[in-house]
Formats: sequence, structure tokens, C-alpha cells
Amino acid sequence: MQSNNPVFRNSEEFNGRASNAYGNQVYGGSGSAYQGYGSSTSPDPSTWGVGTPGTSQTAPGRLSTGPMTIDSVVQKTGLSLLVLLVAAFATWVMTPSIGDGLITQTAANQLYTAMAIGGLGAFGLSLVNSFKRVISPALVLIFCALEGVALGAFSKFFEYQYGDGIVIQAVIGTFAAFAGTLAAYKFFDIKVSSKFRMGVMAAVFGMVGLSILQVVVGVFGSDLGFYGLTPLGFVFSLVGLVLGIFMLILDFDFVENGVKAGLPERESWRAAFGLTVSLVWIYTNLLRLLAIMRR
Repeated sequence: MQSNNPVFRNSEEFNGRASNAYGNQVYGGSGSAYQGYGSSTSPDPSTWGVGTPGTSQTAPGRLSTGPMTIDSVVQKTGLSLLVLLVAAFATWVMTPSIGDGLITQTAANQLYTAMAIGGLGAFGLSLVNSFKRVISPALVLIFCALEGVALGAFSKFFEYQYGDGIVIQAVIGTFAAFAGTLAAYKFFDIKVSSKFRMGVMAAVFGMVGLSILQVVVGVFGSDLGFYGLTPLGFVFSLVGLVLGIFMLILDFDFVENGVKAGLPERESWRAAFGLTVSLVWIYTNLLRLLAIMRR
């Protein structure tokens, strides 16, 4: 199976470049093993052993910690979201308090600094995690911490601007979108095709490119209006929200096929990273939509 999602495309196990305990190549999606006659990857019979009772035999140089399961994905995702929420809460508390319709220049600068450092750091690590062949749990958790810093400052600014629990509404809406998408994926037996994957990822890269362009022109004092409280900003955020839901469907597809294929347990971190990115994507777009509707 070949995924068009860059988060999963570089997973050796998911894309059929892994070996099972007997040195045979495993193809994601079915878990079946195929060994070619005369293949140079075949283990030397002279190295075979009976093993030790109670232990499993693994290919040389590979440490087996068991297969990926739904439980392992839930645990890793829960830990990732916990780190993100703790970092967001800490940023909210540690930055200057704002209220009564007033915000000092110092408070604004600290919020902008937190958003810039956290956002740029999280963006850089998201690229590293997306294209890294062997997923690193430490980098995933650092990404979550930096993303939490950016979201904490971002959310506090929106709460100051629009109030009335807009952040709580966005959080509830995000998890409602997650639950609704998961229910639809499960009960309607949604099948993800290659064209769907390619279309979603092309749209995501397009939105990321437009966002970077917005930042670049913003440095020179211009504004393309993608993030403004305008009809264009509303459409841009609505499209982003729909794409976030489609990204969740790709994440669910990866988890389902990864469990069926018996991927190593460490791939649960890749799934957790993908789910966290999708939830953050949905939250930020939903928060902007709520702000625009309040205006």
C-alpha cells in the first residue's frame, strides 16, 4: 500500500518496505508475507535457531515491541493532546492578563512572540516528523509542546477580542467534529481511494502555500485577506475546516490499515502525530469561523 499522505508515506512498515520476523517483506493492508526465491534478503539457514521459550524471534537489528493496536494509538494520542493542552494552559496563565477591553503593548508583544516562536517551531518539527522514516516519540511530544504554546497565545488573543466563551465553543466543536467524523467513517464504512488522498493532500499543500504567502506579503504591509474577518476569510476558514475533517478520514484509514497489517507499536506515534495535526487544523479554522460570525 502506498500512501499519498506525507505523514504516512515515509513509514517503511506502512508502505511495504518492512520485514517480518522471518525476513519476509510485509505489504501494508493485508499483513501477508511474500518471499522471492533466491532473494538476497532471505535469512541464511545456518543462522536459524530455535529461540528461547517465551520470546519472539525478530529480524537482526530490529527490536519488536509488539504490533500497533487501537489501544496503543489511543494512548499515544491522549498523551500528545495532554502535552499540547498543558503547554497551552501554561502559556495562557504565564502571559499577561488582559481584560476590560484593554490590552497593553507589552501584553500584545508577548502574545505575538509566543505565537511566533511556538508556531514556527511547531511548523519546522511538523516537516521533520512528516518526512522522517522512523518516527521519533520525543520529536512528536516537542511538536505538541510548541504547538500548545502557539495555541495558548492564539486562543487568549481571540478570547480577549470576542469573549463569551469563544475558545470553549471552538474546543467543544473540534471534539464534536472528531466524534462525528469517526462515527461516519465507522458506520458508513468509508473507503479511502488514492484519488481522494491525492486530492486532500494537494488542497492541504495549497492552503499551506497560501498561508505562507500571506505571511510574506504581511511583512511588507499588505494583506491578501485569507485570515481577515471578511467574506474571503470566511470561505478560506470554511474550506480549511472541511479539509481538516478529510484529514481525519485519512488518519482513521492509516490506523485501520496499520492495525490490520500488524505495524510495529512505534507507528502509533505516527498516527498520534497525524491526529493531533488534524485536530489543531480543525480548531484554528473553527475559531476563526466563530469570530467572523460574531462580527
